[in-house]
Amino acid sequence: MKNFFAIPLALSCLFIIFKFTGNISKSNYYTDVYRKEILANVNLLKTETAALKQIAQAFKAKNATILALQKQLTKTRIAYKKNEPVIEYYYPKHCKAYLNGAPLKHVDPYPVNEKYNSQNYYGITPREYAKDIPLDYLDIEHYKGKRTIIDPEGLQALDELVFGDEPGNSAETIVLLASKLDDALPAIAKALEKRNFFYDFEILEAARMELVRIFTLGVTGFDTPGSLNALPEAKAALKATANVIQPLLQQATNETKQDINTAFANAINCLEKNGNFNQFDRLDFLTQHINPLFKKIGQLQQQLHLPSSAERWGKIPAWNDKSENIFDDNFLNPYFYSLLPQQKDSEQLRELGKELFYESSLSNSKTMSCATCHKPELAFTDGSPTSAASVKGKNVLRNAPTLINAVFSDRYFYDLRAYDLEEQAEHVIENHLEFNTSFDAIVAQLNGNKMYSNKFQAVFGNDQKVTRYNVAQALSSYVISLRGFDSEFDKYVRGEVSSISKEAKAGFNLFTGKAACATCHYSPTFSGLVPPLFEENETEVLGVLKSADQKITDNDLGRYNSGIAEDREEIYRRSFKTSTVRNAALTAPYFHNGGYNTLEEVIDFYDKGGAAGMGLEYEIPNQTLAPDALNLTKKEKKAIIAFIASLNSNRYRIDK
Repeated sequence: MKNFFAIPLALSCLFIIFKFTGNISKSNYYTDVYRKEILANVNLLKTETAALKQIAQAFKAKNATILALQKQLTKTRIAYKKNEPVIEYYYPKHCKAYLNGAPLKHVDPYPVNEKYNSQNYYGITPREYAKDIPLDYLDIEHYKGKRTIIDPEGLQALDELVFGDEPGNSAETIVLLASKLDDALPAIAKALEKRNFFYDFEILEAARMELVRIFTLGVTGFDTPGSLNALPEAKAALKATANVIQPLLQQATNETKQDINTAFANAINCLEKNGNFNQFDRLDFLTQHINPLFKKIGQLQQQLHLPSSAERWGKIPAWNDKSENIFDDNFLNPYFYSLLPQQKDSEQLRELGKELFYESSLSNSKTMSCATCHKPELAFTDGSPTSAASVKGKNVLRNAPTLINAVFSDRYFYDLRAYDLEEQAEHVIENHLEFNTSFDAIVAQLNGNKMYSNKFQAVFGNDQKVTRYNVAQALSSYVISLRGFDSEFDKYVRGEVSSISKEAKAGFNLFTGKAACATCHYSPTFSGLVPPLFEENETEVLGVLKSADQKITDNDLGRYNSGIAEDREEIYRRSFKTSTVRNAALTAPYFHNGGYNTLEEVIDFYDKGGAAGMGLEYEIPNQTLAPDALNLTKKEKKAIIAFIASLNSNRYRIDK
């Protein structure tokens, strides 16, 4: 009797699944077509990693040349690129921590409570445990102990050392890094072998994310800080991306299959024909190859009726899978970064937030509003080195950053002291040099104001009083609306205008190439919002001086002094959020202290390698900006400024 009822029950469950997910192919749930290719690639990486470890040991013993070591590292990195679309998608934390993270000192992503080491609590240490299971699967909080700062490890750190000026002096470190890399890889291999399914929609999503990664982190040189072997690696990553989606192309029409395969072949050919890192036309590569492929693979996903992972698993994504261009206005999802749900946002709420934004009576002095420091005609900055305080004759600590696209951040302010827009507002409201009041006082004031009380009731309901929560929602709604991807450069990249100036084109290629700007100011926000996940903001120690004409370091401690205990680390001393260069032509003066009056001064600062490049490495020992001179010509500097000017958004300049 039990078996009799089990069959129709199982059929009912299957009906519910397919009804819920729409026309999703059967292979979406039960496919094994990717496994052979994926496991072959990871086994190749294991082989090349083991060979790297062996030759590193030989190099240390003076039994192998530096050329042999460089050749093997190049082979290992190419093998990594063949795996990158898949392993960076499924195991991003493990890849960043152990395989291919930035070559900088950083907080240990896996700090261990000493009792688990000393007492061998589980018979194995967490680090040893991570050799079998990717970091993405581990319950870090369970083991978590005192935060520690660790040296970089992985392929980027190896690239910097092996292709550096004196690799012989780093032989012991190279062996250590090669050994750690060899130890960290089996966890990925085992996880891939045990994975039951590689869902079709995940593979297509991984392919699109890899295209973003190739452009933002690959061809810019971010990934290859020593060798600058970026273009051959991008070629390997493109080939791997094309290969992994072949099973899905078999399900598409012949026309679609041929179109996408031809697009990949053309992109790869572009990299083969233009192998010089400094001369490579990245703008052409973006507009003629990366963006078209990004669009075509998105269309393939729609043709095959495949959901996005966000739709399938009910997540709020950071990027929009329905976008067709990396520079689309809707490429990033602002509601990923805010506590305000999209379904609760509205034009009414934005208008209410806008009124509050310009309302000076909310401050204790009755003279300051949000717009005092964020003027729309100055791209929501104020044109001052540091903003005027509500106390006469005083200024706040730092320069006012633009609010255009400010929502695209996981933390706010130059020192990252706020974790969301709502908390950001609280800092301003309670700062004695700014609003010098409290949320409670503002709420009481608004409830006592008939006009505002009626407006809040119109938005939130007739029986609703003004609350701290809905005040924060209204302000957040307005800031979320301040999005600007409508510059001449954006329009050109999207094909909405046929041309931009040759100087701006040259500037973009310098920005994303020789000048190395894009290794910190990532596309498409040109800020420190890290692609391709776009879930984390970076801070950098640049060695900013008090002013462009003073060779004196600025004494602002930045993130180190944010008030957040976890940031009280030496690596964060004088570390500041990497702000956007969008609208920078409108937002002088520059940097957190407003000490640089022109873009020419800013670019000259970078060209010299920051404070360390100017001989102040003793004063700024933890500078993360490379101290090497860029050797930019006057013409090149002018071109970069022309590109930055092409990023100006006019949408909100006259807003009140």
